[in-house]
Amino acid sequence: MEPLLIAVAGMLIIVACQFIAPKVGVASPLILLVVGLAIGFLPQVGAIEIEPHIILEMVLPPLLFSAAVRMPTMDFRREMHAVAMLAIPLVFLSAFAVGFVINWLVPAISLPWGVALGAVLSPTDAVAISIAKRSGVSHRIITVLEGEGLFNDATSLVLLSAAMSAGLAADEHALNPGLLIGKVALALGIAAAIGWVVGEVGVRLRALIKEPSADTVFSFTMPFIASIPAEHLGGSGLVAAVVAGLVVSRRRAATISAMNRRFSQQNWQTMTLVLESGIFLTMGLQAFGIVEETAAFSGGLAFAAFLALTLGTLIMVIRAVFIALMFTWLDHRHKRRQRRYEAEAARIERFEKRMHKASEVDADMLEARDLSPERWEEALNLYRRRLKRRARRNAMRGSDLDYFENEPLGPREGSVIVWAGMRGAITLAAAQTISTHAPMRALLLSIALFIAAGALVIQGLTLPALIRLVKPQMATGDITEEERARLLKVMGSALVDTALAQAIHEVDGKTLLSAGVSRTLSRLGHALTDEAMGEQVRTAHAADRVLTDILQDATTQAAASVSETDDDGHGTVDLSEEEVERSFTRDQIRELALEAIHAQRDALLQARDEGIFSSAALEGALARLDNEEILLVSSSGVGH
Repeated sequence: MEPLLIAVAGMLIIVACQFIAPKVGVASPLILLVVGLAIGFLPQVGAIEIEPHIILEMVLPPLLFSAAVRMPTMDFRREMHAVAMLAIPLVFLSAFAVGFVINWLVPAISLPWGVALGAVLSPTDAVAISIAKRSGVSHRIITVLEGEGLFNDATSLVLLSAAMSAGLAADEHALNPGLLIGKVALALGIAAAIGWVVGEVGVRLRALIKEPSADTVFSFTMPFIASIPAEHLGGSGLVAAVVAGLVVSRRRAATISAMNRRFSQQNWQTMTLVLESGIFLTMGLQAFGIVEETAAFSGGLAFAAFLALTLGTLIMVIRAVFIALMFTWLDHRHKRRQRRYEAEAARIERFEKRMHKASEVDADMLEARDLSPERWEEALNLYRRRLKRRARRNAMRGSDLDYFENEPLGPREGSVIVWAGMRGAITLAAAQTISTHAPMRALLLSIALFIAAGALVIQGLTLPALIRLVKPQMATGDITEEERARLLKVMGSALVDTALAQAIHEVDGKTLLSAGVSRTLSRLGHALTDEAMGEQVRTAHAADRVLTDILQDATTQAAASVSETDDDGHGTVDLSEEEVERSFTRDQIRELALEAIHAQRDALLQARDEGIFSSAALEGALARLDNEEILLVSSSGVGH
């Protein structure tokens, strides 16, 4: 009964901290950490120790999987180089620097165990991301921080394992950087392959599951289906979970129904809240036992605090220098890509001119070259396809350059990224996996605790003030009118070849040349907030409005198209909305509208792959299409 009471009390504490956090202006994880510390140091509460494998094998995989699913894959692709630099080279530099310094200050701690401590101190904590988001910094800063958090945990744990093996073998040569890099690369490669397979297979299986509850349960198992075999095969289970999540993020909109996606998203938010909050609460609860054990050593807590301050400062200095150099390299790479884009655009233009001339070749020249017009046309079509692919790739490169130009990373943004690299609960969990045979293990744990807790409190509380002081580029929140117009044009063009367009063509005898986007996007909110009706009646009426708007827009566009192609008005059919509606049953109209929504979603996903729009604009448009689809599907079983 006692564990059940503890679990219930923990969840009530989480709810209370979530309620208090906005009122006091402090992130809830920091409040949970303080509450855990206060409870842990009560005289009635003994030393508490949580098995580290619970955090690393049971809590982290779903948390990282969930974060990867939420990550816009288009932005992650653009920031891949920055994320890779922060997640691999920076982790190695920080770990070895900490190892050399701790070995110099405390000779009893050999270099391998010092590097193990450095690996423990390398993972960054996600609480900084939530603080930065609330402060409104640019989307690019958030993407870099989220990407770093997804992968540096895995790199740190692989390095920790190698360093402990060297420490137990008392062989400092086992820390050869070349061997370590090879080991990390192998672990990441195995994990990436397994994660990709699990993600692809999992998405296809979820497409077959129609019940939202069953789909959500299956999604809960996916991070473990990826992480468990990866660990057994020598890979990183965390990276496997992350890669599986990224695959789901990219593929889910095209394969999983809107209802299932919305249902699982809401349940994952709840699970993430409980797991993340539980980590910080237990971190505070464990502090007393670690501090009590360290106090028995000569020097005790004062010496541990001195080492923590020294190493914490060293880590932040290395991070600041590394990020400054990385920004310089990224700026150089950006300029090189700009030159490549311009050169490729010039080549494409020359190629188009040559294709235009080739299209005007006369029959005599073809006869002189022993070519038939059919073969020449086939060759031209082949080159047109190649030209189209090259133009699409270069357009994507141009979109990426626009993204970098609109959201640059300079010293102001760099200072935020540096200060947001705070250590946290993962550091403490990883520290507890250090072997009991390690020299002065209690001191190593205390250093990890002091750095993690100190960083969370000091950096966590001062990050909003730093953002106000340095004034980095902030997120605008709204898409531009130009982008909105292009978005609506893509969605409208997607309706031309749908069955809905063909059906209206059959009714009025004219070709539907263009179609506008359903005005449901603006009316849907009003339909959903009609609280005077019951749930089922409200859903049915909202779905009616969806159908009415789609029909009205389509018939309006058809009439406009007919008037443009027939100036005299002969042969045109002036159909009212009611006449079109009588031509089809309500269910038929609903299926046609759903097919039109799917066509618009496919067009948006293609635009996403080509990098045409910002992730915020795409997510907003896809969410509105999901709302329309959910309304139409929900109303299918409701009587009118």
